[in-house]
Amino acid sequence: MRLDKYLAIAGLGSRKDVKKIIRNGRVVVNDFVQRKDDAHIDPDIDQIFVDELPVSVLLNVYIMLNKPQGVISATEDEESSTVLDLIDIPLPKDVFPVGRLDKDTEGLLLLSNDGPMAHRLLSPKRKVDKVYYVKCKDSLTELMIKQLEQGVDIGDDTLTAPAEVILESENSMFLTITEGRYHQVKRMLHAVDNEVIFLKRLRMGPLVLDESLNPGEWRLCTEDEITVLKDWK
Repeated sequence: MRLDKYLAIAGLGSRKDVKKIIRNGRVVVNDFVQRKDDAHIDPDIDQIFVDELPVSVLLNVYIMLNKPQGVISATEDEESSTVLDLIDIPLPKDVFPVGRLDKDTEGLLLLSNDGPMAHRLLSPKRKVDKVYYVKCKDSLTELMIKQLEQGVDIGDDTLTAPAEVILESENSMFLTITEGRYHQVKRMLHAVDNEVIFLKRLRMGPLVLDESLNPGEWRLCTEDEITVLKDWK
């Protein structure tokens, strides 16, 4: 892999940014200063440092994945494919899915090794918005919508927080929730005597799923997306 591509993937900046870093003599590969941005390296073998710090320690990774059905939101599993199996580039060993989606659920999943950012997005106290496209078995009645908007009993100690419902058709909607309880959307629909037959996450906090990504496809987050994620309060 080209050195500039590797450093960009690792999160040091755009290709233009990392070329400047390399040409300024800030990158050391196997004890030698490397000033050629097109130099080829093997991330699994070569020791790569930027400003005397190993790249694996220095950098954070931010990947947007359109999770397909059939894979689990985990770093490893003996029986099922995981979301990390879909990423075909070298990754730091500490990359993890930020939150989870059920095995049969599609949509936005952020992969990163930025612990503080992940904590902010997942903290129940912050009530981060999550938007889902939900297709239901039966029609969504006015009563069902009202119940979802007020909060429903899904068998926990408290009712779910009020949700926002935008109907798309008689049996599909865009549902916004601010909690992350286990199987929450499915349990909410079951509580109003309906059933989820298709579920896809479209947004989590400030991050919106790139509509050009097909299920199973991914891309690196843009600089603007990373800035918003890092600044998210």
